[in-house]
Amino acid sequence: MNQQEFRLWAPDADQVDVMLDEQPFAMQRDENGYFHLATQSGAGMKYRFRINGDTMVPDPCSHQQGNDVHGASLLPHRHYEWVAENWRGRPWAETVIYEIHPGLAGGFTGITAQLPRLAELGITAIELMPIAAFPGAHNWGYDGVLIYAPCNAYGTPDELRAMIDAAHQLNMQVFLDVVYNHFGPDGNYLHVYAKSFFRDDIHTPWGNAIDFRKAQVRDFFIENAIYWLNEYRFDGLRFDAVHAIDDNGFLQEMAARIRAGTPPGRHVHLVLENERNEAGLLGGSLYDAQWCDDWHHCLHVLLTSEQEGYYEDFGNPTTQLARCLAEGFAYQGEPSAHAEGAPRGTPSVHLPSTAFVICLQNHDQIGNRAFGDRLAALAQPAALRAAIALLLFTPQIPLLFMGEEWGETKPFLFFTDHNPELGRLVKEGRRKEFAKFAAFRDPAQRGKIPDPNDPATFAASLPTPAENDWTALYRACLHLRHDAIIPRLAGCTSLGACVLGGKAVRAQWLMADGMILTLATNLGETAVACSPGDKLLFGHFTAPHLPPFTTCLWLGE
Repeated sequence: MNQQEFRLWAPDADQVDVMLDEQPFAMQRDENGYFHLATQSGAGMKYRFRINGDTMVPDPCSHQQGNDVHGASLLPHRHYEWVAENWRGRPWAETVIYEIHPGLAGGFTGITAQLPRLAELGITAIELMPIAAFPGAHNWGYDGVLIYAPCNAYGTPDELRAMIDAAHQLNMQVFLDVVYNHFGPDGNYLHVYAKSFFRDDIHTPWGNAIDFRKAQVRDFFIENAIYWLNEYRFDGLRFDAVHAIDDNGFLQEMAARIRAGTPPGRHVHLVLENERNEAGLLGGSLYDAQWCDDWHHCLHVLLTSEQEGYYEDFGNPTTQLARCLAEGFAYQGEPSAHAEGAPRGTPSVHLPSTAFVICLQNHDQIGNRAFGDRLAALAQPAALRAAIALLLFTPQIPLLFMGEEWGETKPFLFFTDHNPELGRLVKEGRRKEFAKFAAFRDPAQRGKIPDPNDPATFAASLPTPAENDWTALYRACLHLRHDAIIPRLAGCTSLGACVLGGKAVRAQWLMADGMILTLATNLGETAVACSPGDKLLFGHFTAPHLPPFTTCLWLGE
């Protein structure tokens, strides 16, 4: 038994007790709305907070739940013996990200088993979709309510530590996707005792916005970020949808405090998802990079010709792709049709290429589709192969989504495991969301969209690993990236990009050692005129034309 400090910010409560193994212990309130108690307790003991003598709630900072998010929290133990004790991470320029859903990968132990295969393929970082505790046996990932507690469905805290330790022994980084813009709809009790955690004047798609003006709220999230990086030794964090956080001051403070709160000498990488394309948050001492949805959207339109939803902003995808290759964002202040004509983005030409994470697929771009279609089921194979080479040779930071490396055609659907009433509402809301799309204006067609709460929806999303021609392509491209591009990447600068015609572009970069990297891709069915670089490293080039469905890479003086 040890002395344990319990603390809860509950400004709306008159009385708070710690229920320690179901025995009540009264807490004392201070002038800032915090309730405190120090008492003897031991690792593994169950505890909850009792609000005003009747309402039982879990610890919002619970490190582990005994059962589900509505039940008791467990006092943590911290006795894991790290094997990779001296691991300090890898430079950002070496990063190749593999995004993975832990529930579809067999939990933390299932991911551990896959690590040698991914390392051999050329992956240098795995990125876990959110693991914060949620209700039910499985979830898409963004309904977490206890953000300090790894979900029991994925494994124990020590199994998570062992997975990260195993990755570090293979010279691989591990990143975590964290959600600070909302809580899930079931299992969040903050409104019971801390209503001022939320604001009533700003609303988001998930309800009242979180009030980041309050120091207690900022501390709750910033300390969570530092907790994952220090307690579990994650190498970086991806911050979900920060455009839903209407407070850039908080984002700046968070980056500064994370940098100050992690040991010197470690490589700690911070990445944003931000529809606003705000270049001012990138570079310097703030955030290393942003997911560049513009890049994805250009390639998706070129490969599928889709134009609905946010793809309506990408009516000139070849020109916009050239801008992404040369400058980062396609939208740097231009009006967005999808945003009803409002300007979107800020100039990004001054940022390094490594400030942008690019992909052909990710959890959003697949799972937000009605039927979770992957590109291998949508695009012409020859064009997709050329796009894969473009992704892996571009000096920006590439991201793969699990299953992409073997051309998985099974869907990645939106799935939940909510109580029946909430499940019904989620199903109806999901189908209503697609009513604006031409294919689903007929209610009968919307009725074919899978029910997220049906266990079969989760089961249909389970990937089937394979080794095939797609895998060979990824391996060859990644090994070439590691040999020819990554050693020259830090400090490289764009020399511009141009449209060759049709669906073809050509771009060049001055690499750190003075060599010039030339990359050309043709995703169309007709050959286009193209000036080659000095030494061809990849692809087939028939001077003076770039053949259809071809990507070529040159490196020279």
